[in-house]
Amino acid sequence: MKPQQRRNFLKTLGTAGLGTLLAPNLLAQHNHEETLGDLNNKSLAPVNKDGKITLQLLQTTDVHCQIYPHDELFWENDKAVFRKTGGYAELQTFLKQLKKTNPNTFLVDTGDMFQGSQLSVETTGQAFVPILNAMDYHLYLPGNWEVIYGKQKMQQLMGALRAPKVCTNMYHDLGNGQKGELIFQPYHIWEHEGIKIGFLGYTDPLVPLRQSPNYSRGIIYSKPEENLAHYVDVLRNQEQCAVVIMLAHLGLSQQIALANDPSCAGVDYIFGGDTHERVRKPIQCAYSKVVEPGAFGSFVGSLELDFDNGKLAAERYELLEVKAQSLKPDAEVQAVLKTNEATFASEINRVVGYSTLPLYRYFVVENPIDTMILNALDWQFPEIDIVLSNGFRFCPPRTTPDHTGNIPITKGFIFDMLPVDATVRTAQVTGQQIANWLEKELNNVFAKDASKRFGGWVIKFKGMEVEFLAFAEQGKRVQKVLVGGQALDKDKVYSILACERDGDPLDMLCRIKGVQNAQNTAHTLHKVMESYLTTHKVVTPTPQGNAKVLDAPQNLLTQVTGVPYEFK
Repeated sequence: MKPQQRRNFLKTLGTAGLGTLLAPNLLAQHNHEETLGDLNNKSLAPVNKDGKITLQLLQTTDVHCQIYPHDELFWENDKAVFRKTGGYAELQTFLKQLKKTNPNTFLVDTGDMFQGSQLSVETTGQAFVPILNAMDYHLYLPGNWEVIYGKQKMQQLMGALRAPKVCTNMYHDLGNGQKGELIFQPYHIWEHEGIKIGFLGYTDPLVPLRQSPNYSRGIIYSKPEENLAHYVDVLRNQEQCAVVIMLAHLGLSQQIALANDPSCAGVDYIFGGDTHERVRKPIQCAYSKVVEPGAFGSFVGSLELDFDNGKLAAERYELLEVKAQSLKPDAEVQAVLKTNEATFASEINRVVGYSTLPLYRYFVVENPIDTMILNALDWQFPEIDIVLSNGFRFCPPRTTPDHTGNIPITKGFIFDMLPVDATVRTAQVTGQQIANWLEKELNNVFAKDASKRFGGWVIKFKGMEVEFLAFAEQGKRVQKVLVGGQALDKDKVYSILACERDGDPLDMLCRIKGVQNAQNTAHTLHKVMESYLTTHKVVTPTPQGNAKVLDAPQNLLTQVTGVPYEFK
C-alpha cells in the first residue's frame, strides 16, 4: 500500500476502526469477555414449557474477502447455470432473517476470511476486521490462508475480531521443532438453556507444504489425530457437552478420512472448509457426519438440533443459498464495506480487458480462468516449452457482460484469480522428471486413500498434452504425454515456467524438485496478466483439452469419490 493510500485508509476507518487496528489485543480481550458473557449468561429465547427447544448452528467458510454479490456457478441438468449470490451486506440480511426465525442461533466461520482480494492485499487484511465484527459472528477458526501475511499479522487480525477463536492444532514454534503453547484456545463451549455445545477447531496441518513455508514460519501444526480423542473426552465427560462439533479447515477428502478414523469417536459433526465443496446432505462416516458449505459467501450451512429436556431428539441439516438479488443489503454492513473500500475502489474496478466467455474455475481438469492465465504466460514467454499454472478451486466466476456485450476483467478480478502476485520463474527439467512429477501430482488429486489427497485440482499446463486415468493405481495413471506435439522423451531437457513460491529452494519449481538453471524473471503474474489483457483487449480463453481424463467426465467437478456426494 502506498503511504498516502494507507493514511487515507486509516482516516476512513474512524475512531472505532483505529481502535480495532491499533490495539487489537486489548480490544480482542475486552470483546472476547463481552461475547462470552452474552452467549453464556443471557437467554436468547425461553425453553418451551414442555422442555423442548431447537438450537440452530450456522456456518460460513472460505469467503475469501468477496464483499459484494458475485456470479456463482451451479451445475443443474448437466450444464452450468449462473446466479448472483453472496455479498456481506446481503449475507447479514439473510442471517438476521434466520435469527429472527430462531433466535437460539450460533454463527461460526471456519476460515480463509483475510485473503483473496485486492482490498485484502492493499490493507494486509486490516479492512476486513471491521467488516467481520459488523457481522456478529460467535466463533472463528483460522483457515490455511490466514497466515498469508505472516504469523504476527495473523495473530493481530484474528485477535482484533470480537468473537472467540478456536484452533486445537496450531502451536508456537520455540525453535528446533519444539512445540510451545497453542496459539488459540483449544475448545469453546456454547451453553444455552442448560445445554452445552462443544466446539473443537482443526486447521490444515499441511500448510507449510501446500503454501509458501515462509507464511507459516513460527508455527508448528499437529495432525488432528494427535490430540482429538483427548479433547473429545474433555468436552464429553468433563464438560458434559450434549453435542460436539469439530470446526475443520482440512478439505472435504481429509475431513471424510478423519470422520472414519477412531480418533473422531464422539464428534457428532465436522463443519468443514478449504475445498469449497457444497455438501447438501451430511456425509455419514464411521464416527461423524461431514458437511461443507461452499465458498465466497454464496451459502450458509444450517444445522438445527431439537432437544427434549436436555436430550438431543432430532437434527436437520440444510445448505442455504444466499440469493443476493432477493435480499436488501444490510445498511450498517453496507456502510462499513463502502468506507473500507473507498480509498481503493477506483483501482479495484478499473477494467483492463474483456472476455467473450464466462470465466470460472470449478472443473477439476480444465477451466477458462486457468486457460487465460496459461495463454498470457505463453504469450509473454513464447520460447518456453511448457507453461504451468497451479490447480485450485479459487475465484468466484465472472459471467455478466457490460455495455460492450463482453465480460469485463478488472484489476480487482486479477487479484481474485491470483491473490499472491508471484514472480515468474523459468527452469529446465528432464522428461523423466516431468513423468515422475505428473504421477505425483495426479495422486495428490485422485489418491484412493482420501487422507493422501491434497486440496488442489489437476495442475494446469500449456505446451504439453497429457492423457491420464484418474482412478488407476498410483504410478500408473499417465497414459500419454506430448510436448510440442512430440512424444515425451525422458532423456531430453525441456524448459518450463511457473510462479516462484516464496521460501522454496532455487532448485524447486511448481513442486518439481531438482530443476536446473532456475532463474527469476523480471515479470510477475499480475504484470503478465495486465499486459496481456491490455494488449489483446478482448480474449476468448477456450480450454484446449491439454489434459484429458480417460475414466471420468472431462467436466469433473470434485475429487471426492466413494461417498454419496456431488457438487452442484
